[in-house]
Amino acid sequence: MRILVANANTTEAITAACVASARRAAGPGTEIIGATPAFGPAVISTRAENAIAAHGLLETLAQHAGQVEAMVLAVSYDTALDAARQLMPCPVVGMTEAACLAACLLGGKFAVLTLGTNVGSYEELVAGYGLAGRCAAVEGLAMTPQQTLAEPEAAREKLLAAIEGLSRRADAVVLAGAALAGMDRDLQPRAKVPLLDGIACAVRLAEMLVALGLPKPSVGGYAAPSGRATQGLSPALQRLLIGN
Repeated sequence: MRILVANANTTEAITAACVASARRAAGPGTEIIGATPAFGPAVISTRAENAIAAHGLLETLAQHAGQVEAMVLAVSYDTALDAARQLMPCPVVGMTEAACLAACLLGGKFAVLTLGTNVGSYEELVAGYGLAGRCAAVEGLAMTPQQTLAEPEAAREKLLAAIEGLSRRADAVVLAGAALAGMDRDLQPRAKVPLLDGIACAVRLAEMLVALGLPKPSVGGYAAPSGRATQGLSPALQRLLIGN
């Protein structure tokens, strides 16, 4: 089984961290393939950047369509998830949705811990998945992804302090941020509640979906498009919109 782990921003170090986490989580016989867009924001932190990144991510996924059995979006905003599920011929799993769903299986309430102050977008994301009632809190740390990668030990201490506070309200904590991929391994021994790494959860759920062998819907909002007129897109993305 081949699973594509596709970053939505152009920072190769984040792609590498996500691929490493995915390979640790993957079952025997699963091959992890990493990909980074050729264009787009270095790190997504605004709505505008997220919209721009959606195009770059879809172009990246299109290049691998038909070559992998599943795709994982290595971006905590789950950028372009709905569009990717409609366009791609295989299961597509978003890392934050996967972690939130897994957290629901561990207790009554979960919390989301991310980087930066843009917690509103994560609140909207959780609500969009119908999980607002299960989410005890969304909290952001005053650190950027770049700082987290450059100063991992300082990031761990700040994360642990935040997790301690969230554990009083939540039964599990989702680490929402591609730059946080793999940090659950270091933090879990010192945390009082389960920590969910979105990449690990997404890879395991992707493996499950492939094993189930369910068909892609042929009607409705997630049926593959066909016959769409386009201009200026890559040949790979254009073929998916045309339907051949």
